[in-house]
Amino acid sequence: MIKIGITGQPGFVGTHLYNYLGLQEDVERIPFKDEYFHDETLLNNFVESCDVIVHLAAMNRHGDPQVIYDTNIKLVNQLVTACETTKSTPHILFSSSTQEDRDNLYGKSKLDGRKLLEEWAIRNNAKFTGFIIPNVFGPFGNPYYNSFIATFCHQLTHGEQPEIQTDGDVKLIYVGELVEEIYEHIVAMQHEEKEIAIIDEVSVDHTSENKVSSILNLLNSYKENYFKKGIIPNLDNTFEKNLFNTFLCYIDHKKYFPFPLTKHVDDRGSFVEVVKLNSGGQVSFSTTVPGITRGNHFHTRKAERFAVIKGKAKIELRKIGSDEVLSFELDGNKPSFVDMPIWYTHNITNIGNEELYTIFWINEHYNPEDGDTYFEKV
Repeated sequence: MIKIGITGQPGFVGTHLYNYLGLQEDVERIPFKDEYFHDETLLNNFVESCDVIVHLAAMNRHGDPQVIYDTNIKLVNQLVTACETTKSTPHILFSSSTQEDRDNLYGKSKLDGRKLLEEWAIRNNAKFTGFIIPNVFGPFGNPYYNSFIATFCHQLTHGEQPEIQTDGDVKLIYVGELVEEIYEHIVAMQHEEKEIAIIDEVSVDHTSENKVSSILNLLNSYKENYFKKGIIPNLDNTFEKNLFNTFLCYIDHKKYFPFPLTKHVDDRGSFVEVVKLNSGGQVSFSTTVPGITRGNHFHTRKAERFAVIKGKAKIELRKIGSDEVLSFELDGNKPSFVDMPIWYTHNITNIGNEELYTIFWINEHYNPEDGDTYFEKV
């Protein structure tokens, strides 16, 4: 087992990395809390417990750029001091930025922090990897802090109008792609013999490049078609699928769901359009007897729609890492649906006295062996 700790674990990338590592059979996660940087003993104990430390803790924004620089360098120095005090030599991975080459104190803090950790590794015959990372986006990023995409998604789902400050080309990587690359590098480096210091610089390739205005146009189309009409966009392009999954996570589920469906009734019976989509995927249906619960699992890349067309159901969702449970009651007499974002464990229970009919849509063809379904109770 590789014992891995993440400074900045509660942050945007830290949360995704911590959750992803929890799915790997060869990893033991060593918990980290931000207050460890305020208690020397706690930080020392954390460092001693780790085979690998991914140093993500950093300040990205502040009104005074000097505060950003001083804070980030202080965090690096504290980590180095803890390692040297405890005579620990974990493999340290440092999250740097393509802004290293720019004339700003944030980029300088990343460059200087990386050099400090390289010097520590050389002095102590340790392993060090500096990741030079492009702009990262994905679900659960903090608006006005982590990325402009997080800000745009928050604004569009909360009745605000985004504004473009500079419409340039932006190189991006999806957070799920980034954490997978970090994990694969950790595993590869475990097999390297450590007789002398190993210094590795990894320039993480961007996986998409888009103009800010093009991204905003896509998000506006999600607002108009999905947010207002429930229409699924075309998700054949990987970037657009990741962008849509990101957008979904900024919707206030408590206010938005269940989403009503239009029911047409005539002498023949009734007709309801369950899924309007401009993309592929898979549509299926199930029947469930009273009192039975289906689900209690989550996905890391597949979004799903549950539409109740007959009977009564309770649908529950809980974000991984959170204790808050969202609960919705649906009735087939008033057809409606609830969508399940990625990284939300979910279930559906027949709470009525008759058989429950549910239609499911998922944005990829379902394959139980593809490693995207993880069981965890709501």
